[in-house]
Amino acid sequence: MKSVHGGAAADPLAPVLRPVRAGNGFEEALEQILQVVRLGLVAPGDRLPAERELAERLGVSRVTLREVLRVLQDEGMVVSRRGRYGGTFVRDPQPAAAGEPGALSVTPAELEDTLRFREVLEAGAAGLCATDGLPPDGAERLRAALDATRDAAPDDYRRRDTLFHLTLVELAGSPTLTAQYAAVRAPLNDLLNRIPLLVRNLEHAQQQHTALVEAVLAGDAEGAREVAREHCAGTAALLRGFLA
Repeated sequence: MKSVHGGAAADPLAPVLRPVRAGNGFEEALEQILQVVRLGLVAPGDRLPAERELAERLGVSRVTLREVLRVLQDEGMVVSRRGRYGGTFVRDPQPAAAGEPGALSVTPAELEDTLRFREVLEAGAAGLCATDGLPPDGAERLRAALDATRDAAPDDYRRRDTLFHLTLVELAGSPTLTAQYAAVRAPLNDLLNRIPLLVRNLEHAQQQHTALVEAVLAGDAEGAREVAREHCAGTAALLRGFLA
């Protein structure tokens, strides 16, 4: 697969899929594939990697993997199809509407904890990227992720937004940081899916994305951290307004 700039495209599943530890193979494999689905790393209607590839990347048997996929199918998150063009496909999510009874599945304290942790991780990653510089293909990957958010259709925007932020965090060079961010981003996306997309907010967010990339590429660590903090604060304000 090629990127929009002609180079080798980065694997969007790499920040999440990794070999599981012995002893909890089923549970950890389920956790990781749930993150792939909830983060939108595979778009609704698209196919997950083939069983053989997934099993190899997770370090589990295909029997274990099929048990994981069966759970996801029972939960209505994926659907399996047979035949030449078969496989396991991500289903369209059915989010609860904002304001519905029971729509908010976290307490106000849990919401604030998620928002604060997300801000710390993103601001820290932005600062690291600006201070330490990016890997050889880092600038290209970051710009491509930014371009994808700019060109995204409304129904695909949040998935592209997630990929942009996940790319930035991954480029900081810490697998632990990336794993922690993926873990906090999944419940954040569940909350974002409960509120409407607002044109003005998307325009403002895109301006912040651009400023963030410019600060990182210029090596302006404090500027990058400040833009990241402001961007996270804007998202937090919307979530509090709709859900708290």
